Amino acid sequence: MTTAVVTTEAPAKEAPARPAQPGRGRGRPPRVNRPVGGVGASALLWGYAALALVPLLLMVSNSFRSNADLITDPLGLPSPPTTASYVEAWTTGSFATYFANSLTVTVGAVAISTAVATMAAYALARGRSRIFRWLEALFLSGLMLPIHLAILPIFYLFDGLGLIDSRLGLMLMYAASGIPFSVFVLTTFFRQLPEELEEAAALDGASSWQTFWRIMVPLVRPALATVAVFRFVPIWNDFLFPLVLLRNEDKYTLPVGLTNFFGENATNYSAVFAGLVITTIPLILLFLVATKQIVAGLTAGMAK
Repeated sequence: MTTAVVTTEAPAKEAPARPAQPGRGRGRPPRVNRPVGGVGASALLWGYAALALVPLLLMVSNSFRSNADLITDPLGLPSPPTTASYVEAWTTGSFATYFANSLTVTVGAVAISTAVATMAAYALARGRSRIFRWLEALFLSGLMLPIHLAILPIFYLFDGLGLIDSRLGLMLMYAASGIPFSVFVLTTFFRQLPEELEEAAALDGASSWQTFWRIMVPLVRPALATVAVFRFVPIWNDFLFPLVLLRNEDKYTLPVGLTNFFGENATNYSAVFAGLVITTIPLILLFLVATKQIVAGLTAGMAK
């Protein structure tokens, strides 16, 4: 006869629950984003920004005042504001002509430089031959010396080509001088794009040109905006090359025209301030419009 032995086990005791510790699990407080460097550094930067805006605000404010009020009270407010100085600068001071010349030369130079540099950068980024490395080094060598050191050879070259006193010659010179920097920036961005995108486009029947313009170029839009802005500002503010290469006053750009206007109206301070505002407005609008793209272009690749 078989005897069945039944064993019973005592239920295991449950471990006492640990008290919730602060900073762990669900009880963790949300992380607060604090400014880099602390509150002191943030306050210092805001103070510097406010201090840097003071000359700009004074320039804008004084441009809406009459010359008599500006002489009697240089730091006063416009009461009432007047636009007579803008009318005088735009018409009598020929700022309309200077503005059109600067806009034509700058936009044309930036467009040519960006288009050529984009195609060159894409070829250098995808090229496997050793010759592409040599070409890239040749482009980068243009960053070693500033273009202003070559002003004498450029003058003799333009004189031989008949491009002295030509806005087209000035435009081409600016475009050529900006290609090394643009190629340097855009090549880095193109190399970050995966080659599988081009392979997928080729399988869909897209040509190399369609792949470049419709797929690759839109992906480097932040870099294009960064390159365009960083080339627009120095060309717009350049004074030396228009002064040397242009002879006719009707072809002067804004920096040279502003200098002539200041010499002719040394005591008409309100009109001079109006001319400065006219010269500065395009740069401010450009930064306000392209700020998002510039930040995206400068910070690309920094995030993990």
